[in-house]
Amino acid sequence: MQKEKLKQDRNTRALVTGGAGFLGSHLCQRLIDDGLEVLCVDNLFTGNKKNINQLLKNSNFEFIRHDVTLPLHLEIDQIYNLACPASPVKYQYNPVQTIKTSVHGAINMLGLAKRTGATILQASTSEVYGDPNLHPQPESYWGNVNPIGLRACYDEGKRCAETLFFDYHRQYNIPIKVARIFNTFGPNMHLNDGRVISNFVVQALKGEPITIYGSGSQTRSFCYVDDMIEALVKFMDTPKDLCGPVNLGNPSEITILKLANEIIRMTGSSSTIHYKDLPSDDPIKRKPDISLAKTHLRWKPETKLQKGLSNTIRYFKTLL
Repeated sequence: MQKEKLKQDRNTRALVTGGAGFLGSHLCQRLIDDGLEVLCVDNLFTGNKKNINQLLKNSNFEFIRHDVTLPLHLEIDQIYNLACPASPVKYQYNPVQTIKTSVHGAINMLGLAKRTGATILQASTSEVYGDPNLHPQPESYWGNVNPIGLRACYDEGKRCAETLFFDYHRQYNIPIKVARIFNTFGPNMHLNDGRVISNFVVQALKGEPITIYGSGSQTRSFCYVDDMIEALVKFMDTPKDLCGPVNLGNPSEITILKLANEIIRMTGSSSTIHYKDLPSDDPIKRKPDISLAKTHLRWKPETKLQKGLSNTIRYFKTLL
């Protein structure tokens, strides 16, 4: 139903910030497949033009190298604001720039939405919940975040962006969508992404020790990228009064140790497990309550973890 509706309106122009990144490149491809005109904006700090190579010759696709901390002047109907480093390794490399991307980027994209009347979707994050005291995490939970910790540049940056989105909505009546994205994985992740699945797969394929921080008993919930993109597109197409926030992720929970052993098994690797101290403010549990997404988007993840891992392993084999 979503695809049919979008294909009927081929004049829709969608802007995807962070469009050469992991999620952004998949989203650009999906929107092109749906018949939209797509403007992809990325400063290529963590994004990669290789992720969008197949789109560059498409007449409905345009790539603009630009940093969202600076204003952007375009005529646009939809904005997907995905620009921001999303892995601890990347966002802690330059924490000041990270928080500028979240806050200044939000202000600039909201200003663009205000001028053009575009609907704007914010790619927020499960990190707004911090190290949660409530499990699983519903959208009504305010979180448990260290505002001065090493992860705060990302956590608090995204929390501030959510504040800006709702203030612009209340003050200027801008149509907004705030999606809280939980751990997502799949092809187009960077080799040195720094997130758990990419780390484990690359280490396993190289036969290197797989690094687990802490005991490995901490849990995460992993959503395959195709399912996440479907959710974002569905969310954008909901009525204006559904602003969110809405949790998007897979409620199927797994321990980090079990994940490592599963990846070792699937790759046929000889890798062993190597334990290190748990990083500061690393959440012990993370699992979304997706009741709102099921009800209002009629969405839930369909891809099993093993299927997603198989696709991801195959992708990283081509890179290595």
